[in-house]
Amino acid sequence: MRLPFTKMHGLGNDFMVLDLISHPVSLSSEQIRQLADRQFGVGFDQLLLVEAPTQPDVDFNYRIFNCDGGEVEHCGNGARCFARFVLDKGLTARKEIRVRTRRGVIVLHVGEDDLVTVDMGTPDFTPASLPLRAQQADSYTRDLTLDGSLQQVRFFAVSVGNPHAVILVDDIETAPVHTVGPALGVHPDFPQGVNVGFMQIVDRSNIRLRVFERGAGETRACGTGACAAVVCAHAAGLVGQEVTAHLRGGDLNIHWEGKGSPIIMRGPATSVFEGVIEVDA
Repeated sequence: MRLPFTKMHGLGNDFMVLDLISHPVSLSSEQIRQLADRQFGVGFDQLLLVEAPTQPDVDFNYRIFNCDGGEVEHCGNGARCFARFVLDKGLTARKEIRVRTRRGVIVLHVGEDDLVTVDMGTPDFTPASLPLRAQQADSYTRDLTLDGSLQQVRFFAVSVGNPHAVILVDDIETAPVHTVGPALGVHPDFPQGVNVGFMQIVDRSNIRLRVFERGAGETRACGTGACAAVVCAHAAGLVGQEVTAHLRGGDLNIHWEGKGSPIIMRGPATSVFEGVIEVDA
């Protein structure tokens, strides 16, 4: 099966994008894992699928699969790439695009500067929204076995369309991303897993962030992770309403006015190359 695709990235968080409107196809988890292989396939953090709308109030359906073949609810960097893709491919002429994800409708706006603004919806701090097996709280602690010893980890938790745990650290360069990230990410109190962010507060307008994503590992940028970190920091009184999240792949601007308000994310989306790949049937 020959499969045309576009390779894109949002601040280094990279994607393979498929137009299933023009080229309908159904892929298995194993086929997605083959495509995600960086030595034998295209290589990507997530696969983005552009589908025809199934309801009259949206322009497209938007599905996201991690490189391990599992489908996830939301991806902020992917959403910006989605908007750039459907415009570049002539699938729409609109600069404001409504798309349906597994967790609801999001609105994408492509500006004159080619930066994409995404209304990410309203964050949900209730444990059931992640889900997280816990009572309502401002922050949580869990014991993790790391390198043979028991360590207690404190974190914030929020759903921004997908689940996030956010850990406050002094320096993201020395943060235990590759030990605490995978351990907390599969903790049994998160029955569907969780993305784990490591946040350093620079000042009230800037944070630094690294994110260990479910099914993908650490990525160079995570849009929903940046949103989650900023709203957790804002709710804790650590930052203001307008914050720049500095990730390893670049910067995202996050605006959140507080409880009941939507998160507004703004950043770039870049096409890298196009191609056709043969996929095992």
